[in-house]
Amino acid sequence: MTNPARIQIVDDDPTLLKLLGILLREEGFAVSAADSGETALAMVEEQRPDLLITDLRMGGMDGLALFEAVRQRYPLLPVIILTAHGTIPDAVQATRRGVFGYLTKPYEQKALLIEISRALALRAPALPAGSEPWEANIITRSPRMRAVIEEAQAVAATDASVLIGGDTGTGKELLAQTLHDMSNRRDAPFVAINCGAIPENLLESELFGHVKGAFTGAMRDHPGLFREAEGGTVFLDEIGDMPVFLQVKLLRVLQERQLRPVGGARALPVDVRVVSATHRDLQESIRNGSFREDLYYRLNVVNLVLPPMSERPEDIPLLAQHFLSALADKYRKKVTGFAPEAMDAMLAAPWPGNVRQIFNAVEKCVALSTTPLIPLSLVERAVTRGGEELASFDDARRDFERDYLTRLLKITQGNVSQAARLAKRNRSDFYTLLARHSLEPARFKQTA
Repeated sequence: MTNPARIQIVDDDPTLLKLLGILLREEGFAVSAADSGETALAMVEEQRPDLLITDLRMGGMDGLALFEAVRQRYPLLPVIILTAHGTIPDAVQATRRGVFGYLTKPYEQKALLIEISRALALRAPALPAGSEPWEANIITRSPRMRAVIEEAQAVAATDASVLIGGDTGTGKELLAQTLHDMSNRRDAPFVAINCGAIPENLLESELFGHVKGAFTGAMRDHPGLFREAEGGTVFLDEIGDMPVFLQVKLLRVLQERQLRPVGGARALPVDVRVVSATHRDLQESIRNGSFREDLYYRLNVVNLVLPPMSERPEDIPLLAQHFLSALADKYRKKVTGFAPEAMDAMLAAPWPGNVRQIFNAVEKCVALSTTPLIPLSLVERAVTRGGEELASFDDARRDFERDYLTRLLKITQGNVSQAARLAKRNRSDFYTLLARHSLEPARFKQTA
C-alpha cells in the first residue's frame, strides 16, 4: 500500500484551519497544521511534506514570505495559496514568483482538490529510492515500466543476451546501461555503438578491430569495441540496421566467444555480454531477408520491451520535473516548475518522440523562461508538432521512397536486379526511381 501524500496547511484562523484539515483527511491525505508562517517553516524542515497550502494574509510571516523562505530551501516543493483578499495583481505577483496555485476564499472543494492533484503529480518518483547507483536513473511510477525493470533485475545476474524493443526515444540505451549497472559486470566497461550511424565499410573495424596495414589508413592496430568492453557489456543499438555480411561475423563471435580483427591472422578470445536494441520489427526483417534468423535467436534470449509515453502518461510530470531540475542547473536559471495550465498541456500532448521529445521540449522551455514557473505559452511552443513543422504529403512520400530504396540497395549490396525483384518493379522503372533520388548502386557494393 502506498503512503498517503503529506500536506502541510497554514492559517491563523483556527476554525478555517480545522475545517480544511477535516476535508483533506477525509480525502485520504496525511495532514499537519500550523497557525503561523514561522511555525509552518519549522514544520516543513522537520516533516518534508509533499505540498504546502497556506493563507496569504497572516500576522507575522505572511503567505508570500513563507513561500519565499520555503523556495530557498526546497525549490521543488509546490505551494498553493488561499486567501479572502484575492485580487488580480496579487495573483499575477504570486504566479510570477513561482507559486504553484492560487485560490480565493471561500474556495470550492472540487477546485481545491483538482489543484492539489495537479501539485502532487510532481511528487518524487514512486520507485523507492535505494542505495544502488542505477536507481537514480529510473524515473517512473508506471506499472508497465516497473514490470520491465523487474524483468531486467531478474536477468541482470545472468550472461543471457538481451534484446530491447521499443519506439524511438523510449530510453533503450538507458535501460541497457541500467542492466549493465545491475549485473556482476558493472565494474567493467559499458560500450555502446549505433549500428546505423557508422558507414558499413567501417562498422566491422569499429566492432572487431583491425591490425596495422589491414587497409588504406590503418596506421596502427585498433582493438575494436568488443575488446575494449572486455569483461563488460557491449550495447548494439539499432541492430536491425546492421548489414547482412556483418551479421554473419557477429553470429560467429557470439557462438565461439572469439573474434578475428580485420586483417588479423588469428582469432582472439573475448568475454562480453551483448545487449542489443531496435525500433524495427525484426520478424518482418527476417521475412524480407534483411536480418538473419539464427542471429535473431542468439540475440533474443530475453526480450524487454519499453512502453511508449502513450502507455505511461503518469510518468510525464515526473520526467518533466526531473529534466527541468537538471536543465535549470545547466542553464543557471531559477526555474522551479510548471504553471498548472502548462503541466496540463504537457499531459495532453501526444509525445510521439517519447522521453527524448519530452527532454527536448523541457530544454527549450527552460532556456526561454523568464519566470520561476514555466508558462503555458512556452509549453505550447515547445510541444506543437514536436517543435517542428509537419512535412507535406509529397515531402513525406519522397523521404519514404529514398529511405526504402536505400535499404533495398543495402540489403542487396547494390545488385539492381535483385533489388528490383524485391520491390516488385522492372529494372527500367527501378533505375528511374534511383535517378530521381540520385542513388548510385555502385556505392552499395561490398569490396572484396
